[in-house]
Amino acid sequence: MSIVLGAIADDFTGATDLANNLVRAGMRTIQVIGVPGNDFDPGEADAVVVALKSRSCPVAEAVSDSNAALTWLRTAGARQLFFKYCSTFDSTDQGNIGPVADALLESIDDDFAVMCPSFPTNKRTVYQGYLYAGDRLLNESGMENHPLNPMADADLVRVLSRQTDGKVGLLDFATLQQGVESSCERVTELRRRGYRYAICDTLEDSQLEVIAAVVAEHGLVTGGSGIAQALPAEYRRLGWLQPVADAGHLSAISGPALIVSGSCSTATLGQIKHFTSEHEAFAIDPLALAEGGDQAAEAIDWARQRLGEKPVLVYASAPPERVREAQEKLGVERAGELVEQALARVASELVNAGVRRLIVAGGETSGAVVSALDVTSLRIGHQIDPGVPWTETDVDGNNIALALKSGNFGAENFFSRAFEVL
Repeated sequence: MSIVLGAIADDFTGATDLANNLVRAGMRTIQVIGVPGNDFDPGEADAVVVALKSRSCPVAEAVSDSNAALTWLRTAGARQLFFKYCSTFDSTDQGNIGPVADALLESIDDDFAVMCPSFPTNKRTVYQGYLYAGDRLLNESGMENHPLNPMADADLVRVLSRQTDGKVGLLDFATLQQGVESSCERVTELRRRGYRYAICDTLEDSQLEVIAAVVAEHGLVTGGSGIAQALPAEYRRLGWLQPVADAGHLSAISGPALIVSGSCSTATLGQIKHFTSEHEAFAIDPLALAEGGDQAAEAIDWARQRLGEKPVLVYASAPPERVREAQEKLGVERAGELVEQALARVASELVNAGVRRLIVAGGETSGAVVSALDVTSLRIGHQIDPGVPWTETDVDGNNIALALKSGNFGAENFFSRAFEVL
């Protein structure tokens, strides 16, 4: 068993986002949920992405889980390792990006890695070390209201420096514009001066291609999924990867369709508004859950009566002020847990009732749903929107089409169009 790229992702939708870009670039990719057992065989996969739920957990747990994934991937023969986090660099001053990257570098006995969160296709760019979402600085984009990891600082050199004792430098735009040779010289200089990390400026895909050429033979690459779309071409140049006809081929799957959403991102709220203008939906209120009401059962009964070719939506997404109200009354963790548990139950029981096409919006919600369904691996198919593919998995002997959508991803009509793509 030998794979070209072994990736560790800090949440489930992020893992799928990464896998999607690898497939689009010609790598047959399997996503596994948690660290696989020693008997897991990825078959002919060129890449394996281990999906963890380590973005917002305690630092020690994130480090331990990531090291366990690293050990499995190295045993599987991965030529290069990748630590995937969100293109919005979701983290706190304690981590988990810095501590996990530190631990992975130590485990492979290396001293340097790039940090490349940019994904220009999804309007995540970095200039002079500052992260932008669209045309806004990260801390003015709505991410400052994130319920778990609010991002109040767009300066990634400064953000990462608060999470690690290693020096953080910059692989700047001007150097990248000069090409691979100048960029390699800059990386060599940073390493010589004792820097552990380099934040990578990126405004367009051409810079990703330069960065990929610079780091193709590094032991560890860290970043969002954008840089991953440029790496396979380098693997082919090195002779590590052979062309395949259709890296994203999946079985044809039809049947009742369901959407569950726990994301409170601006993008998902817009998608819900668009969907509910033409389709039916059931809204779950976290405060009502806390008061003992069995809204999950109500949602299940409501959806059972409507399951068919037209998708139905069950959501607990809410605007920032409503989220804050719930968190103030319940606590941040408790409010999140109630929603995740309710939506996971809804998804699980409705799959048992016949749902065969399922979209889940939100990283934490996706983690809860795949756990409830006891999903252990996903075969990655073709893209719906940038960062979000359809996948295929087995649930109790039934083929299920499953899309795990990061809250910030997807066009306004994503929920409707996704089933047309499938």
